[in-house]
Amino acid sequence: MKTLTLRAEGDSGRLDAWLSAQVEGLTRSAAARLVEEEHVTVDGKYPPKSCRLYGGETVTVTLPDPEPTEAQPEDIPLDVVYEDADVIVVNKPKGLVVHPAPGHPDGTLVNALLHHCGDSLSGIGGQLRPGIVHRIDRDTSGLIIAAKNDEAHQKLAAQLTDHSLARTYECVVVGNLKEDSGTVDAPIARSQSDRKKMAVASGGRRAVTHWEVLERYPGFTYVRCRLETGRTHQIRVHMAYLGHPILGDTVYGAKKAVPGLTGQCLHAAGLRFRHPRTGETVELSCPLPEEFIRQLEKLRAKQ
Repeated sequence: MKTLTLRAEGDSGRLDAWLSAQVEGLTRSAAARLVEEEHVTVDGKYPPKSCRLYGGETVTVTLPDPEPTEAQPEDIPLDVVYEDADVIVVNKPKGLVVHPAPGHPDGTLVNALLHHCGDSLSGIGGQLRPGIVHRIDRDTSGLIIAAKNDEAHQKLAAQLTDHSLARTYECVVVGNLKEDSGTVDAPIARSQSDRKKMAVASGGRRAVTHWEVLERYPGFTYVRCRLETGRTHQIRVHMAYLGHPILGDTVYGAKKAVPGLTGQCLHAAGLRFRHPRTGETVELSCPLPEEFIRQLEKLRAKQ
């Protein structure tokens, strides 16, 4: 990744247009995407896409490493939970990256979907993210939905925006939450000290997580979380912000891995949405992965 710091002079107009003029090879649409994905700050704050520069502002832009030009189909087994002509819902295993990126050019969920669905994927996500409506982290397991055509993608994306596409997660956190339920309403932005991490920050985008306790153990709590918004690493950041990082999360919690656990103990267990064609409610769930169950068994045995 490369970071540039530039200073706007005079009435410079819209930020995305100005950036594309300042950075060689950067199109306006790519500049707008960098702004939206919080790779750009203006005077230290993350701006909206419609930001206008009037001169004197300091603009910092972090340019991601170049991505491969196109994802290729790969015969990777998929655990398909639901599928029809418009959508496909998969139970993603831990360790599977959702889409190609630097360091993971292939072997992703997108490569598997291209093989499974052929040409029947929405093109809205571009060549690297065809059909992908939302993402979950590499070391988070569970339900993820993809669209098979552009109309379905647009309608599902609208449900993400109006919060009617409901996503429920289960996790084990370190420590004992004092209350039985609660809500974290704290904005999230990219960390100023580590661009690979997210953090609660006053200039970030609104992020809301509702949580409830399922079981309590000595030193740990089994929790269900419902996302109202869907920021990068949202549950992981919010639980750490409460002082209860997710078990096994070496980015936002303890730096030492947990024996028998790959990454964080976090599972996308439930998904509810309005079908983009019929309007009927589709509600899906998937069981906890084996290593999550083993962790619960260990904790229950200590009670």
